[in-house]
Amino acid sequence: MTSGGDLLVIRPKRFVLPMWLVVLGVVLRWLARFCWWCLRHPVAVGLAVAAVVLYAEHGVLGVVVPLVLSSAVSALWRWRDEASWWRWCAGPLLGRFRHVFVYRRAWHEAMTLCGLAETYDHRPVLPELLRVRSDQALDVLTVRMVRGQTPADFQKVTANLAYAFGRRHARVYSERPDAPPTRTGYWALLLGWVDRVRFRDRPTLVYLVLVRTDALRPVVPPFDASPVPDFTALPLARRENLGTWSLCLLATHVLIGGATRSGKGSVLWSLVRALAGGITSGLVRLWVIDPKGGMEFAMGRPLFARFAGTSFEAMADLLDEAVTVMRERQTRLAGTVRVHTPTEADPLVVVVIDEMAALTAYLQDVDLRRRIAGSLGLLLSQGAGVGVLVVAALQDPRKEVLPFRDLFPTRIALGLTEAAQVDMVLGDGARNRGALADQMPRWAKGVGYVILDGTPEPLRVRFSYVTDDDIRDLARRYPAPADAADILAQVGRKSTPEPVRTPLPRKPSGPLLPDALRNLLDPNGGSEPR
Repeated sequence: MTSGGDLLVIRPKRFVLPMWLVVLGVVLRWLARFCWWCLRHPVAVGLAVAAVVLYAEHGVLGVVVPLVLSSAVSALWRWRDEASWWRWCAGPLLGRFRHVFVYRRAWHEAMTLCGLAETYDHRPVLPELLRVRSDQALDVLTVRMVRGQTPADFQKVTANLAYAFGRRHARVYSERPDAPPTRTGYWALLLGWVDRVRFRDRPTLVYLVLVRTDALRPVVPPFDASPVPDFTALPLARRENLGTWSLCLLATHVLIGGATRSGKGSVLWSLVRALAGGITSGLVRLWVIDPKGGMEFAMGRPLFARFAGTSFEAMADLLDEAVTVMRERQTRLAGTVRVHTPTEADPLVVVVIDEMAALTAYLQDVDLRRRIAGSLGLLLSQGAGVGVLVVAALQDPRKEVLPFRDLFPTRIALGLTEAAQVDMVLGDGARNRGALADQMPRWAKGVGYVILDGTPEPLRVRFSYVTDDDIRDLARRYPAPADAADILAQVGRKSTPEPVRTPLPRKPSGPLLPDALRNLLDPNGGSEPR
């Protein structure tokens, strides 16, 4: 019985599931997960089923003999075509192994300590590791970001992620770091559709590239000089995945920043070697400025149409003449094309400047320095479209040394002395995105990071090393034509004249100043001069 004021506790009836139903639910749940895993890994499931069938039919030999035969085929495949062997055989197997036994084991700890773990509804939420692709030197991790994260969150902790997984170098890409392949043949249409799905834009994914083996340690030999250079793909350097990095020189300017003995000469001479076939055929004219008295470029003098290495007055004249060629082409090509196409009659003019700071900051003649700065500003802002390009190298990338560094779409950073200089050369935030140019080891001569116009992620490469003997051989085999220096004769060609504009009629007006004030300012007291 209850009376007024007593506490009445009402307990709902508890529903208890039978034990057999609980066990059945758990079994069905794990069975569904197993089926889903089999669908996601058809190759592993097929190999396991084949091994079980062979063992049941033929015993141990049924498993050993296929393994020996597959190993022999793999060794032969690697010997004949190692690149495709890594792409289709060793790379997927190594990537799957490292996914399970390396990255997944340390994933929770690495994401938490690097500050990439989030909390939602009092539960930790981690970025999801979807896939690991491996090759000879790199591991490419495909990561699904937590809702609300951006690739910039990963780029800020790129160095932390590298060391968290026991590596020194890492890069973060917001899109796939590899471009879709070019398909040819009967299956090109079908494979093109497959590539559209594989390489489609996925804003929720980010790609973390970890350098497992530094493929840039060995010195890169010079690349072969093509008889007809492809200005959209000039081979200059080796990439971290052992591929070739090519420079698109057409309609761009190139800035090379690096400390002393960092390998700027490797970049410049690699470019000259890539253009050698066009130099001797007349497609390219190299105008070289070497403020160090010719110590860098005098050895290759036969390659150059114009060369200035001792007189700063001659260097200023060379830049003024480049502006003259640019103006003539603008007048002639206006309304015809938007981007100049190099021909033997109308070649590509490349102005190469070594140690640009000697012209823009350290030159004592103020008037000459202003003249050079004015010509460079015009060339950098207007010369790319008409085929008058500037390739410049310097040690000090500060704004007061190079005030127009933002006019260089293509930038290369070699070894630098300060962390702030990385962003000065490559742009704001480049160091956070993995361009650690200030941490170059002593052996890394010619190793640098490149930034292309429109791609914010830096790429680490090593440029080929061109020896003195290679330069002499290059100058002997690919000299510039005898008439290469007369390109200024282009200015005398007939071009479309500027339309004559008749002056607009203006109403006569009186003096702007009153007579009393004009008489006061007149030194003759308002009287007529004698």
